[in-house]
Amino acid sequence: MKTILLLILLFPAFAYTQKAEKKEVRKVIDQLFDGMRKGDSSQVRKIFFPGAVLNTSFVNSKGEAKLHRDSIVSFINAIGTPHKEVWDERLLSCEIRIDDNLATVWTKYAFYVDNVYSHEGVNAFQLAKTDGSWKILVITDTRRKKN
Repeated sequence: MKTILLLILLFPAFAYTQKAEKKEVRKVIDQLFDGMRKGDSSQVRKIFFPGAVLNTSFVNSKGEAKLHRDSIVSFINAIGTPHKEVWDERLLSCEIRIDDNLATVWTKYAFYVDNVYSHEGVNAFQLAKTDGSWKILVITDTRRKKN
């Protein structure tokens, strides 16, 4: 009986902590896409873990499944290179799961360049919490055009 009572008393604290952590993780994801829209590489750079990786999974013109891997440095440099177009990745859904200092985030998105549809897909993020803040370790995305 004491165990059940203890669980009942502790569950609200656990639920509150999970909700707060999910908000912090979502804040990092939003910071990425806000920085992309602004073309602000310094805003984006600070949310990545050193050595982070960007993967893109796609099907080529021959129907073959492929994976392209790039460093986050190239991605951040592209964001910071002056361009007049606004890169606007709009999240259509966001699912966040956390265990201790590891988080995974699954988002569906549509990508627009100056409000013109470009492509869509999903992003799969892995983040780790170190030194009190969440950082992105890996992003893997898919890309396709609507029929």
